[in-house]
Amino acid sequence: MLPKLDTALLWLKQHPQAVQHFKRGLERETLRFLPDKHLALTPHPTQLGSALCHPWITTDFAESLMEFVTPVREKAGELTDFLWDLHRFSLQHMGKERFWPMSMPCFINDESDIVLAQYGSSNLAQYKTLYREGLRNRYGALMQTIAGIHYNFSFDQQYWQRRFPELTEAEQQDQLSARYFNLIRNYLRYGWVIPYLFGASPAICSCFLQGRQTKIPFERSTHGFLYLPYATSLRLSDLGYTTDTQSNLGINYNQLSQYTTSLRAATRRPEPQFQAIDQAIDQAAWQSGKQQAKTYRQLNANVLQSEAEFYAQIRPKRVTLPGERAVAALERAGIQYVEVRSLDVNPYSAVGISEQQIYFLDLFMLWCELAEAPPLGDSEQQCCRKNWNKVILAGRKPQQTIGVGCDENEYSLQAMGEAIFDDLLQLAAVVDCVGQEQGYVQICRELRQAFADPDLTLSAKVLADCQQLGIGAFAEQQAEKFKQAFLSQPYRTLSEAQLQQAAQDSVLQQQAIEQADEVSFEQYLALQNQA
Repeated sequence: MLPKLDTALLWLKQHPQAVQHFKRGLERETLRFLPDKHLALTPHPTQLGSALCHPWITTDFAESLMEFVTPVREKAGELTDFLWDLHRFSLQHMGKERFWPMSMPCFINDESDIVLAQYGSSNLAQYKTLYREGLRNRYGALMQTIAGIHYNFSFDQQYWQRRFPELTEAEQQDQLSARYFNLIRNYLRYGWVIPYLFGASPAICSCFLQGRQTKIPFERSTHGFLYLPYATSLRLSDLGYTTDTQSNLGINYNQLSQYTTSLRAATRRPEPQFQAIDQAIDQAAWQSGKQQAKTYRQLNANVLQSEAEFYAQIRPKRVTLPGERAVAALERAGIQYVEVRSLDVNPYSAVGISEQQIYFLDLFMLWCELAEAPPLGDSEQQCCRKNWNKVILAGRKPQQTIGVGCDENEYSLQAMGEAIFDDLLQLAAVVDCVGQEQGYVQICRELRQAFADPDLTLSAKVLADCQQLGIGAFAEQQAEKFKQAFLSQPYRTLSEAQLQQAAQDSVLQQQAIEQADEVSFEQYLALQNQA
């Protein structure tokens, strides 16, 4: 059922120091909302600095959808402490507003109320807002207000040096990219364990549909919200970050060159559905000097406006240079880290994710790298997606089964999950012996129980609380509790002075960018689309 781990496990036991350090970063999205539970329509608070340039506090799709970004850290507690400080500082400048503690939005009366994120007057700022305008016109604004957690992970250099000591530096970089793709292929095949354990969106507010039709057979609770009794993560369903236009992109995860070629092709291939979106609708929207420019509704009419529009459960990444596209960065120097995008916001954690979840993800990333993953073709990708959908919509169903690739046989989800944890426990024992942090074995033992008892999953707990209180009351209860905790407890790793300085510096950086523009936005957009 599972890839063999024997050889890799033997290597790990012989080189335990290789896993002494894991490098991680977090991105947490959250909506600002009002005491009446409706979406805040106020601009991004000016006291927080420039959303364009701030290294830690920014916005995602909308002005009200905040995003907190941590630096890379080697201890889980340092990540959650950093997020804590960002939340605390932001709440001090938000008045009566609070953070919506769930992934799925609620109480948005009309999509037209959602204000796109604004970043200033520079070409870069207008480009970022226009990209969001394209998302709104392609998929609707409501879908874009869904919040999640992104977990960025990499192995440190010591790991790779011990893994492949005989390779030159150039050869090691190629091998590193190959191994990250091995990790990604295993993730696509078995990563459904993440929504099973940590999915936290089994229900939605009825207003989320706003009259749209869906094939999902929802039930209606006594409080009026919609749910599926065994769902884990509706955020990852067709309601959320999956689209018909992206279902057959043919993205290749077997080699770096194949991946970048297939992704670049999607950013250059016209899509008739998007060509129907009139690009030029208002000839007087903005001007550059004496030259009048067109107003656009999207960056371009291609399948993907840019690589960022590719809604994958996991993505290979590299930090880009100024002005560099994501694909070009990967071609330049290979994969630097992976971005896991399948985590719902945890409504029981003030910062949206717990240290327990981080520890599990560490181990699962290690398992995905060590276990050999054969090449993954287009047809098997579709089969893997079916497995994910089964877990997303009915993962807690009694006697639920799961497939392996396109094998016609079905296996017990419980047995499959427990088998994965049998491997994870062996890895955890090694990491506990040498790592900076302890408790991996204990966390594995605790999480493993959720396969025998689905009521222990996060989605089961969320649904039970929503059934008792209603989504709005449950979210409000958690949000108020978290707000009081943030404001009554001290900063943990940063100081208020540091955060104020970061905000001031970001404003100066934005001003410098705006003063440096030398071409019209129309010229800038043309250059970006040709890149």
